[in-house]
Amino acid sequence: MILTLVAMLSMTTAFAEGETATVVSNVEAYDMNINMDKLSRALNLANDQKEVVENIQNTFAAEMNFAAQYGDNDRTSMVKRAIENDVKWMRYVLNDDQMRKYLVLLNTTINNRGLNK
Repeated sequence: MILTLVAMLSMTTAFAEGETATVVSNVEAYDMNINMDKLSRALNLANDQKEVVENIQNTFAAEMNFAAQYGDNDRTSMVKRAIENDVKWMRYVLNDDQMRKYLVLLNTTINNRGLNK
């Protein structure tokens, strides 16, 4: 009887541990905090663009972290809205060449994290 109880508790713990790991990795996929120095160099940002891009990026990261805490249906629409807002705001700040590079970086990040459902 005791051995059965220990075995069941071990299986339950192992199952819950795997579930927690899935949730953690899922939340980590939505973490969009990036190195602004690298982004600035990649996009060749002017000094006046850096602060604005950083603010837009911080807002985007916050929206994505917020979306990670919701169920799949809500999360999908929240991620879509966050990406649309990010692209819309970046268009005001970046020139055409910078915007093309940014879209490549953003799409690559979204695809690598498996968020392109």
